[in-house]
Amino acid sequence: MVLRIVLGAVYTAMAVGQLASFGSMPGTLAEYGLVNGVAATALAVALIAGELVCGVWFLARPRSKALPPVWVFTAVSVVWSLLAVQAYARGLTVPNCGCFGIYLTQRLSWFVLVQDALTLFYAGLLLHGGRVTATPAEHGIAGRDNEQDEAHAIHDVR
Repeated sequence: MVLRIVLGAVYTAMAVGQLASFGSMPGTLAEYGLVNGVAATALAVALIAGELVCGVWFLARPRSKALPPVWVFTAVSVVWSLLAVQAYARGLTVPNCGCFGIYLTQRLSWFVLVQDALTLFYAGLLLHGGRVTATPAEHGIAGRDNEQDEAHAIHDVR
């Protein structure tokens, strides 16, 4: 629960910072050398929307074990990580990683890569925790217990 609150606060703050400086986000994303123009704008919209969805969900429902916001968090984390790793590997100079828009700027460095690796690690923890503790009802299977599941599985095999 604490991890969800912390990640919710960070991702919501990221989205707010990026929204407040939306005019510069396509240019910031273009610095990574993969997208520019309309594609950079679309990527900025997708990242901000994803950060808002998972950030607000984690803050509003920290005890929820629902997987959709975790998958959104994972997707956003993967995109930011891929942007950073490929730019760093290519030796590109990215003066502002863009994580918080034009606020709390930091240049792309090994430290940003460590932060990205941590978000991927947290995504893995959240995915694992969601799968381990999810009840059948949370997966859309209502009213069946383990014995019934086994009976249905045996019947389905026949």
